[in-house]
Amino acid sequence: MPKRFKLTDRRAEFAMLHAFLGKERFGMEENMEQKTQQQAKDEILQLVKEYCTTYHNVRKPFEEGQRIPYASRVYDSAEMVNLVDSALEFWLTAGRYTDEFEKKFSQYLGVKFCSLVNSGSSANLLAFMALTSPLLGDKRIERGDEVITVAAGFPTTVAPIIQYGAVPVFVDVTIPQYNIDVSMLEEALSEKTKAVMIAHTLGNPFDLRAVSDFCRNHDLWLVEDNCDALGSEYFIDGKMKLTGTVGDIGTSSFYPPHHMTMGEGGAVYTDNPLLHKCIRSFRDWGRDCVCPSGRDNLCGHRFDRQYGELPLGYDHKYVYSHFGYNLKATDMQAAVGCAQLAKFSSFVERRRHNFDRLKAALLSGEGAECIANGLILPEACEHSNPSWFGFLITCREGVSRNRVVQYMEDRGIQTRMLFAGNLTKHPCFDEMRASGEGYRVVGGLANTDRIMEDTFWIGVYPGMTDEMIDYMAKTLKDALQSDHCLRK
Repeated sequence: MPKRFKLTDRRAEFAMLHAFLGKERFGMEENMEQKTQQQAKDEILQLVKEYCTTYHNVRKPFEEGQRIPYASRVYDSAEMVNLVDSALEFWLTAGRYTDEFEKKFSQYLGVKFCSLVNSGSSANLLAFMALTSPLLGDKRIERGDEVITVAAGFPTTVAPIIQYGAVPVFVDVTIPQYNIDVSMLEEALSEKTKAVMIAHTLGNPFDLRAVSDFCRNHDLWLVEDNCDALGSEYFIDGKMKLTGTVGDIGTSSFYPPHHMTMGEGGAVYTDNPLLHKCIRSFRDWGRDCVCPSGRDNLCGHRFDRQYGELPLGYDHKYVYSHFGYNLKATDMQAAVGCAQLAKFSSFVERRRHNFDRLKAALLSGEGAECIANGLILPEACEHSNPSWFGFLITCREGVSRNRVVQYMEDRGIQTRMLFAGNLTKHPCFDEMRASGEGYRVVGGLANTDRIMEDTFWIGVYPGMTDEMIDYMAKTLKDALQSDHCLRK
């Protein structure tokens, strides 16, 4: 016969829970009906906090050979509590946490408008598509117009340009900054040029002075893809500004490896109210109405105006001024983002610390000469204070990038290429390469090709300890002192 549990057995089990939690919340006399909603919620959130502290935020001392990822999430119980708090509300779509994040993120950046979206790629899509709006008049980007960019980066900076039917114009980058070669801007200019859309590479700002002046002189839009550079600073117009806030539109990504995370997520931000209107419309199905979800008739003219060839008084909530999308994030994502934003400044400082420690370790002590002779180390753009996303390294002649990378990976250090390397070499460009249409290259892409062949990077994310940084430096020195890593 199956064993029957006595009441005393059950009481013993609950006593054990009491001892673990330190609170008498699980008494058998209690039940959900006897609690207010807020009491029940507070109890759940306290349990979540304790769960996270006990099972998630436990770190063991680093041992050499343990896996060191190039990036990872850094969080504590605040993120998990916010996430569950939002889940208990069960609003799900954009709500109060979204409003809070957009407000606080705007304040952090020092911009007027911010729109939360479901990814950094969506942010780039919206940033570009906003510039195609008929509301912009002669400045709108039309099919066949050109946008100056680079091929050494992540594809979603370029993809919206091609998908719309505009033409990306690729110019080369410099080494060791890995950003656009501004000396090529004037040569890239044509009567069809409408914008410049480029990223700050791995946290290192591009030459915003030169690019901004170029755009201002030729009346061009400037989109800063800030997805890998949140927190980076650049001195311009007499003051230090955060990257993403100098151009007409900035974008961010909150994918887990990035400077902060909400799992998936991104943001588009601007000081221009007209661009903000376009961004919001494209984000929210292309509708003309500005009412948030769950709200009606903020304009006071929901049923008394005429749009297009619709009948007079057609419901403004279902009037569409653009061919848009639904790219909103969920409120649960925003909840995580609010907690991340509260500690973001510490993330930036730790990234800078890790970068500086790694570079200093590579350039000093035993093996430093091999590093200097075998590798090109990254350098910050002039007038900038980067919030480093990674530590870019280019192998000099005679050193095999693939062998160095394999040496690092075999010893637990995760590596990455500089994303696409040269985007125009990828299969997605096969048809355009064959036809010679759809894009332009100005002046050749010699450094871009060099990066494709010889460049990789390792992480400096805030979860890395000094011990991890020192081990990465030691391992890289060992690699360069090994004949194994010579090009053969």
